[in-house]
Amino acid sequence: MTRTLRDRTRTAPAVLLAVLGLLLGAAACSTGEAAPDTPAASASASATADPDRIEALPDTPAPRLPVTVPSADGRQVTVTSADRIIPLNGSLAELVFSLGLGDRAVARDVSTTFEQAAKLPVITQAHEVSAEGVLSLHPTVVLADRSTGPAEAVDQIRAAGVPLIVLDDAKKLDDVGPRIDRVAAALGVPEAGARLKERTQRQIADVQAQLPAAGATRPKVAFLYLRGSASVFLLGGPDSGAPSLIEAAGGEDAGTAAHLTGDFTPLTSEALVKAAPDAILVMTKGLESVGGVDGLLELPGVAQTPAGLDRRIIAVDDGRLLSYGPRTPEVLRDIATQLHRDAE
Repeated sequence: MTRTLRDRTRTAPAVLLAVLGLLLGAAACSTGEAAPDTPAASASASATADPDRIEALPDTPAPRLPVTVPSADGRQVTVTSADRIIPLNGSLAELVFSLGLGDRAVARDVSTTFEQAAKLPVITQAHEVSAEGVLSLHPTVVLADRSTGPAEAVDQIRAAGVPLIVLDDAKKLDDVGPRIDRVAAALGVPEAGARLKERTQRQIADVQAQLPAAGATRPKVAFLYLRGSASVFLLGGPDSGAPSLIEAAGGEDAGTAAHLTGDFTPLTSEALVKAAPDAILVMTKGLESVGGVDGLLELPGVAQTPAGLDRRIIAVDDGRLLSYGPRTPEVLRDIATQLHRDAE
């Protein structure tokens, strides 16, 4: 399995040392701007909700417990209570709140910043989990994924007798449904999970149904990971997590088309020339870190690409872009709206 950027920062060269685990649940931060009035913007009403809020299911489910569920690290975990839930990243918190169980969440990590969770205590330092912080809140179940660390903290939480379930990382659209199912099963609300999965899949289909008719070629989109303050500039490859979104929004991943391998490669003029993107996809905070679009165009090679010449930059909030969950329809709408801005 491809290592996450957070894993790579522990052993990779200096160019990657400042890249945190933002790609698997970074801080959500709405721009507050309405989407332009294009065909892709006419998705279902729930898909156009304020991105700083979670749209919970209308009926609060009652967990049926105990349940024993598989954990992605090979364990079988028995959950006897969902009264005090701690999700250890923003993507998992989205699922808990979307299922209607947000009032049972007792803590959040730094990447969980949507409005309903804002008053919860933070139990991570940078992107590392504090076992002491988790245990001080007496959780009855903890949700994590393979990027959660350090391993010592996870072991300490388990050693205290707290049920901790590890979820596989979600990196493509096909992962959304199974991830919803597994979280719902772990919390004893499988029927609510089925409703949330159906709603999410319907919203994704609604967005795709509004895409302009595909031409002979799809626009190529390069996903760039930017952290200007740390001089970290990376070009996404086939395992970055973005290609599935780009393709679903009617584009072609430029890194894949350029035969890159793995998740990310250092951004160079040569790599950009080879990728020749028609549009560039970035996270909003990453774009801000290089001084906006004008600053991005000053990076080597960017201004010479078709995307740079046309200033076609697609920016999506950090916390939503690669979350692959109930807000993925919003992400697709944002990408499609910006990518096909000139479609009639």
